[in-house]
Amino acid sequence: MTIALQIDSVSHQYGQRTALDNVNIGLVEGQFNALLGPNGAGKSTLFALLTRLYRVQQGEIRLGDDSINRNPRALLARLGVVFQQSTLDLDLTVMQNLEYHGALHGLSTREIRRRAAAELEWLGLADRTKDKVRSLNGGHRRRVEIARALLHRPDILLLDEASAGLDVASRQAINKAVRQLCEERGLTVLWATHLLEEISLDDPVVILHRGRVLAQGIGRDVCQQSDETSLDALFDRLTSAKEVTA
Repeated sequence: MTIALQIDSVSHQYGQRTALDNVNIGLVEGQFNALLGPNGAGKSTLFALLTRLYRVQQGEIRLGDDSINRNPRALLARLGVVFQQSTLDLDLTVMQNLEYHGALHGLSTREIRRRAAAELEWLGLADRTKDKVRSLNGGHRRRVEIARALLHRPDILLLDEASAGLDVASRQAINKAVRQLCEERGLTVLWATHLLEEISLDDPVVILHRGRVLAQGIGRDVCQQSDETSLDALFDRLTSAKEVTA
């Protein structure tokens, strides 16, 4: 099992409040890695550190030989990101959104359009390139964001609550599409969610609660080690125990 991205002893505070407490996580290369935690667990803070929105206060984040402390630009160039809140420009067309993003990564207009056409075709949006994003439903907007995140051919795709606010069918479709990226392209994915139904027992799983990693490993193994029959039961036990003792 090869580790693609390593998060070592990362802690983060907002004033006196600890958002992350000595977090250690290794993303399994080419796999759909699930970061599971309730709202307020620290998932979005971790994503902010991974994407350099916040400076790492303590610890280190490494992707191969690239460290976010020593060489953040090189590391960030290897990441694709879909944030919880949409960052698309609603008044631009689908293609214009992708062209702007690709230009920021130094791609030529010709190359952007070639890559964008391929990604949108794969995501079932080939006929929407000239439509303004405002006209798209929530599921299609998420697909555009995924296409945008893939334009510069990242090694790792980060998705923070990517299915939030979508209907069940759209959530399932987005989850399936992202899993295909792992299977067909060998992409490493970090999928942050609080929805247990989005996670498989075969996935590498991290359970984060109140800034601490409470369990980590292949879902099935983590359950067996904890004498639980399902991730739902394990998650409920770990998080409710923390609520009681906190």
